This record gives sequence, structure tokens and C-alpha cells, in this order.
Amino acid sequence: MITVDIAAALICFAGACHPALVGPDTPTGEFAIERRAVSNPNYGGDVLAFHEDDRYIWAVHRTWPGREKLYAQAPERRRVVTKGCVNVEPSVYLKLKECCNGERIEIR
Repeated sequence: MITVDIAAALICFAGACHPALVGPDTPTGEFAIERRAVSNPNYGGDVLAFHEDDRYIWAVHRTWPGREKLYAQAPERRRVVTKGCVNVEPSVYLKLKECCNGERIEIR
């Protein structure tokens, strides 16, 4: 199980927690994640989608270039960055993709 703690701006899986960027529109609940290819080069070729509606897809993905807020020590600086996706450092994304594609994610 992958967990995202919005208040702490952390994503946890495989026995470790990592800083994450989240936003006020990050949906809460439990979801299945699914790897999806994307054409926008800022996403690095793929994302791990976890929720969608008629207009949007929410996903865990690599941080876009220039997202220095990921390294902010204060969680409140990492909680207001995205429009609902969960952004992680590229190396964390690769670990997540290797271990957890098809797993469930709990966002609270």
C-alpha cells in the first residue's frame, strides 16, 4: 500500500517516506494506480494515474523542472503547489513505478 499524507506532504511506500508536492485539490480516499504514457515531456513519458473524472486525471508523477519547493523542510510549503497531483523527485518516482504499479494508494 502506498500512502500520501497531505498534512505532512509525504508519500510512503516500501518502508520509507519521501517529500511530495500536493495541493488543495488532491483527492482523498483509496484508489488503484495505473501507469499511463503521456506525451508532454515535462512528465518524463509516463505517470501513475490514480483518479479521474470527466475533465481531469490525477496522478503521481515526477516533479517538473524548477520545482524547488519539493525540498522545503516545512510541509505547508509543499501542500499548495499542485492542482491535485502528487509530485515526487524523479528517483522516488522510478522506485515507486518499479515496486508499486497496480497497487493501491491511500490519500488522507
